[in-house]
Amino acid sequence: MANESGEWEERVGRLESLVRRDPAARGLISSEAERGVLCEGHLSGAALSLSASRGPVAILTGFFIPHGEPPAAETDGPPGAVTLARVLRGLGREVVLVTDEPCAGGLRATAEAGGLGDLQLAVVPLVGAESWCLDFLSRRRDAGGLDHLVAIERVGPSHGLDSMAAQSREGEPPAADFGQRVPEPSWGCCHNMRARVIDEWTADVSSLFDRLHEFCGEAVTVGIGDGGNEIGMGAVPWEELVARLPGEHSVQIPCRIATDWNLLAGISNWGGWALAAAVALAAGRIELIDPLTIEWQHELVSRMVADGPGVDGPSGRAVVGVDGLSIDDYLVPWQAIRRELGLE
Repeated sequence: MANESGEWEERVGRLESLVRRDPAARGLISSEAERGVLCEGHLSGAALSLSASRGPVAILTGFFIPHGEPPAAETDGPPGAVTLARVLRGLGREVVLVTDEPCAGGLRATAEAGGLGDLQLAVVPLVGAESWCLDFLSRRRDAGGLDHLVAIERVGPSHGLDSMAAQSREGEPPAADFGQRVPEPSWGCCHNMRARVIDEWTADVSSLFDRLHEFCGEAVTVGIGDGGNEIGMGAVPWEELVARLPGEHSVQIPCRIATDWNLLAGISNWGGWALAAAVALAAGRIELIDPLTIEWQHELVSRMVADGPGVDGPSGRAVVGVDGLSIDDYLVPWQAIRRELGLE
């Protein structure tokens, strides 16, 4: 395993710098020069935790775009999940991919394109999601537990007054400001970046995180996001996210669910890439990244769009791109990651 010295931190820091840029100008990363770095060291911590364990891992993803043409899962999320799953499976880990009904086709097509067509896919129903989640955790407990639960670009419920006040922060929670600025009907809802409530098309999987330790003991949670409305972002105080996100609607979208490690990237797939590369590096198994070429990553998006279907999130169009970027621009960080690992 890679040593945990300054050299390790430097290498992971370089991996992180390749994915922490803000092409969509969402503010979480581009504001860091002024407001400081969010979740510093979390990529290193998550990679070391995943590489040191041997038990089962569940990877949750899928963000449905109801205004898409056609309505479908967006292309950010599943490719990052499949990249991480390939590395973990190469390390001998049992991996379960988890999504909900509206996003199942997109994740299944991506997994098949990535050579993981035989991987277990667990699909959460829109109706009865909480019962399904508790049953899933119960079955995982009886089948050997769950070491890690990872969410990549998975929207989660927003804050209510109680969850906001319970967050760790310096000083008192801004209860009065929250109460004045956040409409109570939006509390606990899943929002897209335009603050549109998308609960109608999104299974509530919050019980997987809220009840995880009741069933799976010391399981570690990881969240990867790029906009503030994803599972994991509850690790950052509500008011800090609001200060960094543009637009008045930013008060409504921050997700309440915190994770042990919360990774930020300009595109969530990029965060999944950086984590996969860091896990391979920590395990001394860089060769696991070698077959995951630029062409392989291109195929994940292409097949998701064609067979899922899948759409670009911001535009809602069925184009082979991610988060408003052309496929060539989107793939630049992966080429740089491979070069950093000595594979290009």
